[in-house]
Amino acid sequence: MFRFIAALITLPLCAVAVGGAAQADDFKPVTSETLADPDPADWLMINRTYDEQRFSPLNQINRSNVGELRVAWVRGLPQGTQESTPLVHQGVIYLIAPGGGVQALDGRNGDLIWEYWRTYPKDMLKTIPPASFSRSKNLAIFEDLVYFAAPDGYLVALDARSGKVRWETKAHDYADGTEHTGGLMVADGKLISNRACRIRAGCFLAAHDAGSGKELWRFYTTPASEEPGADSWGNLPDQQRVASSWGLPGSYDPKRKITYWAIANPTPYTRLKRHGSTDAVSFTAPSELYSNSTVALDVDTGKLSWYYQHLPGDDWDSDHIHERTLLRTKVSPDPKFVKWINPTVPKGEEHDVVVEVAEAGDIFVLDRENGRFLWAQPFPLDMPHHTLQSIDVATGRTQINVDAMLGKDGDRSIICSFNTRSWWATSYDPGRNALYVPFQDACLDMTANNKSPTGAGPRTGIRRPGVDENAYAGIMKIDLATGEMTRILSQAWPGNGSALATGGDLLFWGDLNRRLHAIDSDSGKVLWEMPLGGMIVASTISYAIDGKQYIAVLTGDGLTGTANVLADVPKLKTVRGHSAIYVFALPDKG
Repeated sequence: MFRFIAALITLPLCAVAVGGAAQADDFKPVTSETLADPDPADWLMINRTYDEQRFSPLNQINRSNVGELRVAWVRGLPQGTQESTPLVHQGVIYLIAPGGGVQALDGRNGDLIWEYWRTYPKDMLKTIPPASFSRSKNLAIFEDLVYFAAPDGYLVALDARSGKVRWETKAHDYADGTEHTGGLMVADGKLISNRACRIRAGCFLAAHDAGSGKELWRFYTTPASEEPGADSWGNLPDQQRVASSWGLPGSYDPKRKITYWAIANPTPYTRLKRHGSTDAVSFTAPSELYSNSTVALDVDTGKLSWYYQHLPGDDWDSDHIHERTLLRTKVSPDPKFVKWINPTVPKGEEHDVVVEVAEAGDIFVLDRENGRFLWAQPFPLDMPHHTLQSIDVATGRTQINVDAMLGKDGDRSIICSFNTRSWWATSYDPGRNALYVPFQDACLDMTANNKSPTGAGPRTGIRRPGVDENAYAGIMKIDLATGEMTRILSQAWPGNGSALATGGDLLFWGDLNRRLHAIDSDSGKVLWEMPLGGMIVASTISYAIDGKQYIAVLTGDGLTGTANVLADVPKLKTVRGHSAIYVFALPDKG
């Protein structure tokens, strides 16, 4: 049974409307067309748009005036874990309140419009964390409904005007250890969700009808016996074939009607624990499908269109999880900057691509149509202790670093990189064809231990040996045509904050030292920064009301993602547990 220091939230299941700014009677439903081409004033999904670019076209706040940015308002939030990003529609902010609730706030001043709480079963504690430790990444909105992935395994549809429950449906069973740790996306009228799992029964992506809550399809993230790819797991029993989709939600291509999702590492962490030996499954892809893969699914049926495996048969918990960014670019990787280049792709040819930057480091660029490998590069540096030994550049087939694997109990290995980034999202500026990646220069020190449930221990993140502690963290700007990487920011203190590029030639990012930064998108020069009351976690967005642009962030604590990163910087004495929303704007001209 789990032991937790935080109490289970057991408020009544209800929506409470509050005095103050009520929502306008002219509420505009969020249609499929709206989601595909949102008003720049709104923020309708975790990274604003289906392509996960996390770019705001708003430019009222820009390089010339960002130094005048001021606090517009602040609102405290309940205690509990915070890993989410809010939504904004017609000036109303919808957010996951720590403790497993939902709040609707007036975007002008933070006044509460309504809130929703539910009673969580006491026996949740036997298998999963309490609601105060819930880790859902985002809400979704469609028509006049706001969707919430509740900690107890239910999907809940709330009236966007009042917060009243319109429908709810059980998506999974928490009794088997399955958790709503991921996020939500509405595509083609379907509410798509992901989750963490401990047995194969909970390892799936699901689509529910957005209007009724009826389940439409499931895609299991590991194949059972007799299914395609089953032999990649060797002789492992079906229920022990575990690879979750626990992180940030997927992206969607409305023209192709394909949705792209990330699958994490297989568990337990080591091959030795999973199979009894390191060579029970292949060293080259495919191995333990669909772990550490990008999967492209038909949005109508949930059927697999294609997959690409970034790391076969992981031995270290080296997640290739989180957002898959969609864009169109010339493919001209320069051998000066890029290690693995497909020689059969004509240089300079334009492609619709899907891009990933893994927790374990590495950037991969694939063709969106068919998953064809285009190029890849170790991230943030090419180091000897790398997870990958090689990539067959003509086929894109990856091979694990056999020399660094843990072959017997007590074996120890240092792997670089590790937790380079996590559920704090990257940002893409289409005008610069540049991806901005907040990262820390970390490695993994891990010893095989078959007595541990994970197969490892001790196991800890460390700063890369030899790294300058004053340059441990930073932001990398990556040219997605050539692959050139330019480090535009270096500092001692790492972050859990998502990046946000804007039309004002700015990049916003917040760190665990409580600083929110506004950075010149080209030079990386810090043009403005503000210390807040707590650590900035994910969440960085921009929205507008009546032509006035705002920047908003949430502060608080993530769960392991925050604790693990802080462990690498013991000198940082920061503020823990300060949950709030901070909103900034330029002063009104009188």
